[in-house]
Amino acid sequence: MAVHDKRYVIIGNGVAGTTAAETLRKNDPNCSIHLITNEPYPLYNRVSLPRFLQGVLAEQKVMIRNFTWHEQRNIHLLIETLVTRVDTDERVVVTDKGEHFPYDALLIANGGWANPLRVSGAKDVKHVYNFVTLDDAKTIIARMLESRTALAYGGSFISYEMCDGFAVRKLDTTWLMRGPYWLRNVLDPEGGEVVDAIAKKFGVEVVHGDEVAEIVAKNGVPSYVKTAKGRQIQADVIGIGLGIRLNTRILAGTAIEVRNGVVVNEYLETNVAGVYAAGDIAEFFDVAIGHHHTMGTWDNAMGHGRIAGANMGGDHQPYHDVPTYTSPLFDVNIAVIGTARSDSPELESIARREPGEKGNENYRKLFFRENKLVGALMIGSPKGRKKLVDIVKNQQVFASAAEREALLGLR
Repeated sequence: MAVHDKRYVIIGNGVAGTTAAETLRKNDPNCSIHLITNEPYPLYNRVSLPRFLQGVLAEQKVMIRNFTWHEQRNIHLLIETLVTRVDTDERVVVTDKGEHFPYDALLIANGGWANPLRVSGAKDVKHVYNFVTLDDAKTIIARMLESRTALAYGGSFISYEMCDGFAVRKLDTTWLMRGPYWLRNVLDPEGGEVVDAIAKKFGVEVVHGDEVAEIVAKNGVPSYVKTAKGRQIQADVIGIGLGIRLNTRILAGTAIEVRNGVVVNEYLETNVAGVYAAGDIAEFFDVAIGHHHTMGTWDNAMGHGRIAGANMGGDHQPYHDVPTYTSPLFDVNIAVIGTARSDSPELESIARREPGEKGNENYRKLFFRENKLVGALMIGSPKGRKKLVDIVKNQQVFASAAEREALLGLR
């Protein structure tokens, strides 16, 4: 019986999916690779979108791959295409265009959809935006250029990135969040105060413990929002950062295990042989903390793509990395290393707040599991970040409180 060349299908062309495709091609020059995306673009740098939103980075600098790159590597990129069904019994992926793509191994790397704002007045009004894609950024920029007031709503990375973009472009900006401080699952009240002070330097009004109750429109565009506590906030443009809903619906009717995300083992394979998941959608086994979780960072997705691509092609590599995320927070830097969550009962944390540069403050919070450093969050000076990454990777034990405290001063 003739043996056919291996057939690989990848759903999602973000950094996880594209990295997996590149890995597969390097390891097997004869295989077929279909890379499917609902967007009209090849891979672009989502981490660069905030700077594009601010106007300090041109669109061409956001792009990472082009169509020629895919053609040269014989990677079949299908743009503006939605996967409607996955059949793991027949090993085939079906699209909204009626196409059927059989596979020997499948990678699910399609992330999720941003949660919309569901309040009175939101459904039929223009200029209420999520900020996930390049097209989102383009649309927000066009509206910002004709606006004077803005509202960023939410306590997530996405909300502060939109707030930053509004403020840098000199809009009268309010940042509203339901929680007591930004990134409430990671920070503490002192860390929240540091972030608030940074935002206020840029003229942002920061409001905690309240939420949007209604959007009041005029001629189909926002005029102001009413909050649950009776505030009225003027806003020509509204940015929403309320998290994402992972796109697992295409797996309905399959045997693939789904909890919060698509459950995979340390090799990024699901409970169904030949089906893998990577990036935001993967609920992966993290060997550093000993249990499954999801992580929505660029570095994590890239690492997933590399390992998943190798394992789809027949390798057997465990994923064991220390993902990091860095971003400008107005005029300071923020870095997240490894697993940094204050809401995890398994983790203990310590923090330090001290004077920094440009009149700002530095804030550092470290997270430990069984006296091993598993994560960190740094606002301000990045000194010592690489050393902390190495410590997380090496799983060194810090038995005493003094040893753990000393890491807060690492430079």
